[in-house]
Amino acid sequence: MVAKVGFVSLGCPKALVDSELILTQLSAEGYETAKDYAGADLVIVNTCGFIDSAVEESLSAIGEALTENG
Repeated sequence: MVAKVGFVSLGCPKALVDSELILTQLSAEGYETAKDYAGADLVIVNTCGFIDSAVEESLSAIGEALTENG
């Protein structure tokens, strides 16, 4: 069975670049990207901790992932 990863990238442009690198590596290692949290075996939230709104948005995304995929 192929593991599926849910991925959320929030915050600054650097976080987006990092997310693209992480997703590329995960794909190379055989992971697939889930279309939603419920279909994910693992959910990654990559964010910038220096932007307050990104921190708030990250906590919200984590809560949403837990609600959908506990």
